[in-house]
Order: sequence, then C-alpha cells, then structure tokens
Amino acid sequence: MDEQFLDLLAQKYDTEEKIITEIINLEAISNLPKGTEHFVSDLHGEFQAFQHVLRNGSGTVKEKIKELFREAWTDQEINDFAALVYYPEEKIQLVIGELSNKTALNQWYRHTIEHMLKLISYASSKYTRSKLRKALPEQYVYIVEELLYKTDSTNNKDPYYEEIYRQIISLGQADQLIIGLAYTTQRLVVDHLHVVGDIYDRGPDPDKIMDTLINYHSVDIQWGNHDVLWIGAYAGSLVCLANIIRICARYDNLDIIEDVYGINLRPLLNLAEKYYEDNLPFRPKLQAGHNVSEQEILQITKIHQAIAMIQFKLESPIIKRRPYFNMSERLLLEQIDYDKNEITICGKTYQLENTCFTTVNPQNPEQLLEEERQVMEKLLFSVQHSEKLARHMNFLMKKGSLYLKYNGNLLIHGCIPMDEEGNMEEMQIEDKTYAGRQLLDVFEEYLRYAFAHPEETEDLATDMVWYIWTGECSSLFGKREMTTFERYFIQEKEAHKEKKNPYYHLRENEEICRRILQEFDLNPEHGHVINGHTPVKEISGESPVKANGKMIVIDGGFSKAYQSTTGIAGYTLLYNSFGMQLVAHQKFNSKEDVLCNGTDVLSVKRLVDKELERKLVKETNVGEKLLQKISNLKDLLDYRYMK
Repeated sequence: MDEQFLDLLAQKYDTEEKIITEIINLEAISNLPKGTEHFVSDLHGEFQAFQHVLRNGSGTVKEKIKELFREAWTDQEINDFAALVYYPEEKIQLVIGELSNKTALNQWYRHTIEHMLKLISYASSKYTRSKLRKALPEQYVYIVEELLYKTDSTNNKDPYYEEIYRQIISLGQADQLIIGLAYTTQRLVVDHLHVVGDIYDRGPDPDKIMDTLINYHSVDIQWGNHDVLWIGAYAGSLVCLANIIRICARYDNLDIIEDVYGINLRPLLNLAEKYYEDNLPFRPKLQAGHNVSEQEILQITKIHQAIAMIQFKLESPIIKRRPYFNMSERLLLEQIDYDKNEITICGKTYQLENTCFTTVNPQNPEQLLEEERQVMEKLLFSVQHSEKLARHMNFLMKKGSLYLKYNGNLLIHGCIPMDEEGNMEEMQIEDKTYAGRQLLDVFEEYLRYAFAHPEETEDLATDMVWYIWTGECSSLFGKREMTTFERYFIQEKEAHKEKKNPYYHLRENEEICRRILQEFDLNPEHGHVINGHTPVKEISGESPVKANGKMIVIDGGFSKAYQSTTGIAGYTLLYNSFGMQLVAHQKFNSKEDVLCNGTDVLSVKRLVDKELERKLVKETNVGEKLLQKISNLKDLLDYRYMK
C-alpha cells in the first residue's frame, strides 16, 4: 500500500491501541444485521401522504409497537401510541386538552416516557450504542442513556431514576423529550431511504418533500423524468423550462413556480393576455378543495396556451440540429395546413380543434416572437437566481443518479431501452453508438455537464437533457413519442396513444431481468430490479412483483390523479436483514384523521424475497467500505511494525 496514504492514516490513528480498538469496533459492526432500507417512488408532490409513510416507516413503527405491547394493550391503545410516534407535537396537545387534571397529565407523561424508552430500546437492538446516541435528541442524550441502560438489580438507584422522571416533568421538559424520542424512533426503524424518482409534477408540495429529504439522515435519489425536467430548466434548457410551466398550469400548480420558488410570471401573463382567449382543453385540472375564481381560471388558461406554443416552437430547432435524436416526425408545426386547419401525421390527416396559433408564422412556424423570446429570457434568469430552487436542484444532483447499484439490487426509475427481442436498444450520439448501461452513463454525463454549465443553453448537453425527458431511447421516458400536441388539438384518441418501449412487457420475463442485472455487473441469482415510473393497476389484477420476483415495481400511485385507475395509494418496499417486503397503501385522508380517530393507512405486506440466512452489514455496500477500512488499518499496523 502507498506509504503516503498510510502516513496520512497514521495521523488519525497514532497509537497501536487506537488502531486495534478501531479494528475491533469495525469488525464487530460488520457482523451486525443490516439496517432496514425503505424504498419509495413517484411522490409527485404529495407531501402529506409521503410524510405519513416516512413517519410510520411503511407500517414498521406500528409493527414494532404491536410486537412489544400487544399482550398488555388494546388495539385502541396501540393506535393512540402509534399516532403519538408519528405526530408527537399534535398528539401531545390533544392529550393536554383531554387531561385537564395535572396529576393525570403527569402520570401520562411518566408512563409515556417509559413506553417510548422501551420502544427505542427495542427498535435499536441491532445498532451500536454510538449509532443510537447520534439518533437521540441532542439536549437529552445523557438523561436518555441513563434511563435506557438501567442495570441496578439491587434497587439501590431506584430513587435516582425516579428523581430523573420527576425533574423532567416538573421542569416542563416532558413534551420536548417525548417529541425527541418519537423522532428518534422514526429514524431508528429506517436506516436508509431510497427515492426511486419523480419528486416533482402534479402534486402541490414537491418543495416540502425536498426540504424533508435534505434533512433526512440517510437518503439517495434515482432521478425521475419530471426531476430531470426541473434540473434541465435550472441548467439552462428553455424547452425544459417551458415544459415545467406548462405542466404546472395544466394541474393548477403555478403557485410552485411563483410563490414557492419566487419566479415572476407577470411577463408571461402579459403576453398571454395579449394573444390568447379562453380555450377548453387548456383549462386547468383543479385540485380538490382548491378554490379558484373564474378570473384566475381564465388567466391560467391563457398562460397555459402561451407557454405550450412557446414549447412547441422551442422543440423544432433541437430536432433539426440533432438528427440522431430521430424525432423529425415531431416537427408538427411544419406539418399543419394553416388554411384548412389540418395536420398530417404518419400519413393520416386530422382536423385540428381548439387551436391557438395566433403567434405562429406559417412560413416559419418555429420562429419565436420577440416578445416570446424576451419572456423566456426573463423566466430563465428568474429560475437561475432562485435561491430555494438552487438549493433543491443542487441537492438533487448531489444525492441523485440515473440508476443505482445498492446491496445487490438495481434501482432505476424508468427502463432499460430494449428492442422486441430483448436486446439493449442502441442510440447513436454524434459518431458513437451506445446501449444498455453505457447509454445511461452517457446520459448522466451530459446531464451533469449541462448542470455545471448553465450559461450554455443550446449545446449538445442541454439538448440531451430535453431528450432524456422525451426521446424514444431515453431510460426515463420509455415511449416512442410524447403526444402532447395531439392531446390538445386532435379529438381522435388514436392520435394520443404513446407506444411503450418493449421493456415494459419484457420485464415480466425472468431471463430478461437476469440479463439486465448482468449488464450492470450484479448477481442475477440474488439481485432484483426495483422500478418506479409506471403505476401498477392493482384494481385490474396487475401484480407489482414480476419475473418470479426479479422485478419489483413500486409506483402504485402516490399521485391522487392515478388512484382511480390503480385502486391504491402507492407501493413502498422494505428490505431488512430477513428479506424484502412489499407494502401496499390505501388512500391517506389526513393527519387529523390519524390523530383524532386512531386510523392509519392500511398497509398490506407481502413477502417478496426471504433471506436464507440473515443478511449482515459486511454483505452490504456499507460493509464493503468497512471491510476496506479494516484492511487499511491492518496494513497500517504492519507498517508500524516494519518501521
């Protein structure tokens, strides 16, 4: 081993005793059971539902409460205690309101703290004391450790422990201690969180999800197509920016753009008011309970048309300068007969309805009006100077990737582009051809370059980010074409169809999934492909577990827009030392319903894969690093003897 590296290592471990102690510590840790991984996908801005799933660990919190207290407690007591762990601040206030008698309240505090400590002791049984200490509420670490590790069999210290409880309550610290212990429990039941794509789109609060993830103790993200769209907009892609504004207008979510991220839409509204009128297909899909005036609806409708037409114009030059994108048939503005109001697509002519082509020059359809160009420049400036958006996008880049190999599994939001025979689909980029893992690596290289160079707005990297959103060989789109234009202007449903990549039916085949795992240098015997992106229609009998357990699809519909067709409100996945469990969630109503009625999202668990032997830390990605560090320390020990 390099002597310079060993000399640097010796600065931290400068005595033989320190080296040996650390080796013993790391060897012991590597033989603990692996921590629980929690997989979620396709959150789509649904913060309340996501937050509840995160707080209850997809049912793990209640499961541990039941295991610990089921013989002593009723179902109602279990539900009440679970609600306290999920939402401690609110539940404590409800209890204070119910127990007006101070003696009764103090007794509740005493018993609750004791129960919380038992739960933490149980939930932390496979962690080191050091790891548990880091999870405890910082201001109460000493007190909690004293109460957790009581060993006085002679009862000599009983008055000591009772005085700790009494002082906590009398000094008004019980509320904060219980709150801290509740969050400690939430942290202990999940060791690491995987977000398999699409934090953004449709739902009202993607920013709150981002803030939660930024503060989460251990997380990674596999970008979804909508996440990449936001990254692209921040990286300087005008067409990606037009897309996110159009989608926000479509789903009555412009508040995210304007109020959350501080992006000024007034110039776009002025343009829209000048050129557009009411138009039914462009009216926003209103969120339940969101009161919007007719004037606001009309403004959104006009903005929707204005940004959609800008988007269609911006797509054309990219398609023309990148012929290997193979998207020439999407030059739709050039295929319109503006006199007859007709368009010919794939040899078939359609009548156009509800058109809004007032800013289109039939002789040069892709040409932006000077006003449109100025609006987009102002919007891009505003996007790239939003402090909050910068923080969120930088976090997405830091913690994110197109795919992830983790503990023997492949995590990917969309697909591995394939042909009908199950071969990795090839794409030519300039003078080179890529497929499979290599293609995804190239996509990610371009995306990271575009993000690092936001001043470049028409280079290949920036164009490629848009292609990842909408191109046929994109691992995140996974369809032949995106028929946005057709859905607005053509009545015939046949024109709206988007043909999926063969991957989506081939992934039912175990051999195909094994081939994918091999492509990414993973063991096909033990590994799984974990997918999001496509809602599983359980209501129609579709299973999220495919290919004899090799493929697991965990997008069951966090988004309310999908729940009528999926029949559920999301799948999540748990992977602990005993194996994998898939969790199906019913619709989340409200936090208040959980607090007041003790109800909870019904979580139905099914075993996906059971470990033949309990999986240990040393068999994980974290374990690989620990074993490497142990090896380095042993080399350092030998190096000291040699010197």
